[in-house]
Amino acid sequence: MASHRKPRQRPLSGPAVRTAATTLALAGAATATAFEGVSQAEPRQSPAQVAADVDRLYEEAEAATERYNGAKEKADEAERELTGLRDEAARRTDRLNTARTALGSLAAGQYRSGSLGPAVQLAMAEDPQEYLERAAFLSRTGDRTAAEVASVRARLDQVAKVREKASGRLADLRGRRDELAETKALVEGRLATAKRLLAKLTAEERAAYEARSAPSTVTAAGAPTGAVSPAGPRAAAPAPADGSRAARAIAFAHGAIGMPYVWGATGPGSFDCSGLTQAAWRAAGVSLPRTTYTQINAGRRVARDQLAPGDLVFFYSGVTHVGLYIGNGQMIHAPRPGSTVRVAPVDSMPWAGASRPA
Repeated sequence: MASHRKPRQRPLSGPAVRTAATTLALAGAATATAFEGVSQAEPRQSPAQVAADVDRLYEEAEAATERYNGAKEKADEAERELTGLRDEAARRTDRLNTARTALGSLAAGQYRSGSLGPAVQLAMAEDPQEYLERAAFLSRTGDRTAAEVASVRARLDQVAKVREKASGRLADLRGRRDELAETKALVEGRLATAKRLLAKLTAEERAAYEARSAPSTVTAAGAPTGAVSPAGPRAAAPAPADGSRAARAIAFAHGAIGMPYVWGATGPGSFDCSGLTQAAWRAAGVSLPRTTYTQINAGRRVARDQLAPGDLVFFYSGVTHVGLYIGNGQMIHAPRPGSTVRVAPVDSMPWAGASRPA
């Protein structure tokens, strides 16, 4: 008799199961990717938005560059002091060893000549006068020994203090180097992000962005004639020829026009903003500190309507950029990475103040 029972369903196994699982996984991944693409898709920024972001990143990078410059200056100072302390410790240690040797020789001599007691020495003396002379000698030797011991102790203390101070400067130097590494990473990160944003622009859009910060040509009469190529003109307004220190600083800055901006650079072939002004005034025989926020306090503050050629002009609320005023509302400055030293209007950036180096 035929059976009417429903045949048992055998569970899937083997290659069939693996094929089905793979198909489902791929389908799920495709769906997830589709949703992820929709949820994470970023609208394309307009050229104006990209320019604003790049400007912000460059400003942040320049602020970090000035912090880097300040930390490097302090690290260099700590390293010089540490070297001096190590040299001093070595010299003091040599003197200490010399004093120890002298003390050892003196102690050995005392042992050889003064090991007998006073009564025995008196008994061995041929006459009282000989004993008295020997006693006086031993007294003087004892005084000398005490002085030598005190000298060695003092030198030990001096060496210990110098070594302790050197240890402190070494710890400070290590901290400065850590700060330098962190700040360098911050600067390079900002610049890399700015570069990626600019790469999203078309060639025409990038050219338009660059044209915004192109230098102005300044005629001999001092009148701006408009934007030129970022390489900067060599025919900018001539420096004053009065032989003053300001004139010599401006002449140096004119000679640097067209040289590349490199963050942290102080010349001779590249500069950052404060590196340029420092080098220009150094050529005039004036020593300026390294950073924008210290240069602004290095001379006499001057009002904007009292500017004279050679003055340092500062920008942004954090005093993170500086240029060298050359007259007629113009300055020479190193603007930002990717650019060159150039002439630009003073009113092209947010004003922060001005100072006149002494």
